[in-house]
This record gives sequence, structure tokens and C-alpha cells, in this order.
Amino acid sequence: MSMADHPWLAAPLRHVRSWWHMLHVGALVLALALTPGSYTQAFRQRTAQHIYTSTWRVMPWFTALTALLSLVLIRIVVVTALSYGLSQYALQMVVRVLVLELIPLSAALFVALRAGLAFNAGAVVVAARPASVHQTLDLDHLRDHLTPRVLADAFAVLALATLSSAVILVLTYLTVYGLSPWGLSGFTRTVGQVFDLPVSLGFVLKTLFFSLAVAVVPLAASLEAAQQRVTDTIQPGAVRLFLVLFLLEAISLVVKYV
Repeated sequence: MSMADHPWLAAPLRHVRSWWHMLHVGALVLALALTPGSYTQAFRQRTAQHIYTSTWRVMPWFTALTALLSLVLIRIVVVTALSYGLSQYALQMVVRVLVLELIPLSAALFVALRAGLAFNAGAVVVAARPASVHQTLDLDHLRDHLTPRVLADAFAVLALATLSSAVILVLTYLTVYGLSPWGLSGFTRTVGQVFDLPVSLGFVLKTLFFSLAVAVVPLAASLEAAQQRVTDTIQPGAVRLFLVLFLLEAISLVVKYV
């Protein structure tokens, strides 16, 4: 049986191979990142350089922008809750909506648009080389040049989400209690009720999976396009990445609230 006999199978099989390639590349990058021998001096220098570019250079203004938008949302939620006599639920609503849901997703999308989707065929074409009829990955280039960038993008999502969450908690306290220290016990008790062990574990795992998706999916799509000599890689990588992020967010919501 050939594809010519069943052309309707070509598209589904192509998608299956594409997703399998993404998982394969992700497993390779993870294995290389966990291998102690990968961490040569040049590897550490490249990783540090990418971390500086993808995280530290953008962290101040990303945090400031996130804080500004969050402050508006916090004020809206608090005022609305007070007007309906539901002030006791305002803090929980802010923490659940902003910290648990919006901030990790915003950090992932930001890093994806700024760094993850910058992978293209021109950046990774040297990682693909012909081997007889098939194409294989150049593991040396993948380890020495692309894995540091993957680690940096994953670290960027984790760092931006963590810092933004801490800033939003501070802004929430100041919005509700002002500069008074007397609301600290009630605030910490409410936040502790939201961040119980299952919710905290789910938050950490979701942010971790977001970071892995942002770091691996665009790279895998670009490597696949480079092997197939396709020049347009941003759109396929973007669609697949947004689909993965949507599925992860949907699974997180189902596990927590269903």
C-alpha cells in the first residue's frame, strides 16, 4: 500500500510524523541538557549569554508592563466585589485569576513571541544534514548551539512568571490594605488557602510544561522545515505552540475545577 493509492492518508500521516518529530527533538534536547558532559565552558558561556538576552534584558519592562495591567484588573475586581458585598472573595479571585492562570500564560506567550518563534530555517539549517536517503540531526550542533538557547527560553518563562506573580501579590495587598501592616495575617491566610499543596504543585507543573513547550516546539518545527528545505517555519511553529499551550491550560483547568 502506498500513499498514491490512499492520498487521504497523506495529511494525517504527515501530522503524526510532525508531532513525533517534535517529541523526538524534545527528548534529545532534554537528554543533552541532563548530560553532565554537555556543560563545557563554551556551553555554559552560550547558555549565560542567551539567558541574559532572553530574561535579564527584558525582565524590568516586562514586569512593569505586567504590573500596570494587573493593577488595573486588581482594582476592577476589588471594586466590583465591594459593590456586591463580596469583599471576602476579592483576594481569592485575584490570586486565582491573575497568579494561577494569566501570569504563567502571559509569560509563555511573551517569551514565545520574542524568543521561541525566532527559530527559523536560517538559524537551524546547519543542524540538519543529509544521510543517505533520510535526514538526521547534527547532535553536536544541537548540543553546542541550540540546547543553550532552549535552556535560556525555558528559564525565561519560569523567571518572568515567578517574578510577576510575586509583584502581583504585593500590588494586591497594597490595593486592598494600603501601607498598613495589620492586614498581613489575613492576606497570608487567604493566599495560603488558595495555594494549598495540590494547587501549588499544579501551578509549578503547568509553568514548567509551558516553559518546555515554548523552548522545544518552535525549535522542532524549524528543524523539521530545515530538513525538508522549507523556508517558512514561523507559522507552523506558532500554530503548534499555541495549540500545545491551549491544551496544557485546558488540562490544568479541568484538573483544578472539574
